[in-house]
Amino acid sequence: MVVKKQKKAAKSKHGFDEKKFTGLTSDIIKQAKKMGATAVEVEADISSGFSIKVRKNKIETIEHSYGKTLGVIVYFGYRTGSATTSDLKPESITTMIEKACHIARFTSEDPFVGLADPELMAYDYQDLDLYHPWQIKVEEAIDLAKNAETRGFSYDKRLTNSEGFGVDTFRVFDIYANSHGFCGTTIATKHSFGCSFIAEDKNEMQRDYYYTIARDAGDLKNADSVAVEAAKRTINRLNAQRITTRACPIVFIAEIASSLIGNFIRAIYGNNIYRKSSFLVDHLHKPVFAKHINIEENPYIPKALGSAAFDGEGVKLFPNNIVVDGVLERYVLDSYAARKLKMKTTGNAGGVHNLIIKTSDFDLNGLLSKMDTGLLVTELMGDGVNIVTGDYSRGIFGYWVENGQIQYPVTGVTIAGNLKDMLLNIVAVGNDIDYRSNILTGSILLDKMTIAGS
Repeated sequence: MVVKKQKKAAKSKHGFDEKKFTGLTSDIIKQAKKMGATAVEVEADISSGFSIKVRKNKIETIEHSYGKTLGVIVYFGYRTGSATTSDLKPESITTMIEKACHIARFTSEDPFVGLADPELMAYDYQDLDLYHPWQIKVEEAIDLAKNAETRGFSYDKRLTNSEGFGVDTFRVFDIYANSHGFCGTTIATKHSFGCSFIAEDKNEMQRDYYYTIARDAGDLKNADSVAVEAAKRTINRLNAQRITTRACPIVFIAEIASSLIGNFIRAIYGNNIYRKSSFLVDHLHKPVFAKHINIEENPYIPKALGSAAFDGEGVKLFPNNIVVDGVLERYVLDSYAARKLKMKTTGNAGGVHNLIIKTSDFDLNGLLSKMDTGLLVTELMGDGVNIVTGDYSRGIFGYWVENGQIQYPVTGVTIAGNLKDMLLNIVAVGNDIDYRSNILTGSILLDKMTIAGS
C-alpha cells in the first residue's frame, strides 16, 4: 500500500482519521481477493457542513449535514460487480464485499473492464491547497445573511420579494485505493453565498440571482456586494421587450459561456465517441473551433474548484492541451472508453479538471463594442441541445445591443443553430473569466445565430 507521506501530518489540521481509512481500504482489498477477486477498487467519502437560508429577515432553513459512503468494485477477470454501504461496522463491510463478489460472478464478461494500468497511478502526488475550513458559527452565518439581504433590498424599492440569501460551508474527505497498491486521499472545502430577488413594476415580475463560491472563505466576494449584484441584475430585467425574428451576432456572458464549452466536452467524451453518439465522431486532429481558440486542461491550479492530483481511477494527472489553434488534439477518456477506442486514458475518469479557454484582450464591454449590434445572452432556458447531431435551440433572456451599448432587456425569444457551426464561428473570447466552475472562460462572441422572436 503506497500512501502519500505529506498527508499524514495533516490529520490534526483537518480532523479526518486518515490512517483509519487507509487501513480500511487495504483490509477491504485483502478480503475481496480472498473471496476470489482478481482486482479491486475501493472508494470512501465523508462530508460535513451546514447550510442556512434567510428570507425577508427571517430564518427559512438551517441544515446540518454529515454523510459517509463506502463503495467497492470487484473484478473477476472480465466480470465486475459493485456495492456500497454507509455502515462502517466490520460485519456490514464484509456483507458489502460479498454482495459485490456475488454480482460479479453472474455478470457477463466485458473485455474492456478493469483497473487503469499500474504504471499510470499517481503514487507520488502533490497537495493542491484545497482545504480551507471556515470557522463560522451558524449564528454568525445567519446575521451575515440577514444584513446582506437587507442591503440588497435597499438597492431599489421595486424589489418586493426574495427567494433568500444562503450561506453554505462544507468539507469533504475522499479516498480512493485499488489493488495496484495505490491509495490516494483528497481533503477539500467549499464555501458559498447566494442571493435571489424578485422585482415588480407595471404588472411585470422579474427574478434574478448572483452567487460566489470558493475553496477558501477569504476568496469569497463580500456578502453585501453579492446581494447588491443580485438586486441590480433583477432590476435590470424589468420592462423586457420582444424582438422580431432575425439573424445576428450573439455574446454569451461568461457564466453561461461555460455551458457552450461544456457541450463541446460532452461531445468528445469517450462514451459518446465509441457509441458514435456525438457530432464530433471522427474529428480527432481536425478543426472543431475557430483557429484562434486554444483549450488547456490544468488540474494543478491551487485552490481551484476543478483541481485534482489524480482522477477517479488513481491515474496521475498532468496539464495538457485539448484544442490547439482550433484543432481537436484528444478526446476525454477514462480507461474503459480508451480501451474501446484502442487509445490511452487521458485521466478523465470522473470528469475534466480546470479547462482554460485562451482569452483575447477584450473585456465584456470590449466584446459588445466589437459586436456593435446584436444580442447579449445572460440566461439560457430549457435543454434543447442534441449532442448526436449538434442541433442547438435554447430559450433565452438577454439584452439588445446597438452601437456596442445595451439598449433594453429582451425576453420571449429562442436562439438556434448547430454546435459545429457555433464553435467554428467564435469571433473572440473575453478576458472576464468566471472562476466559479471547472470551465474557466470569459464571455464568448459568436459571429451569427438565428433568433426566433415575434
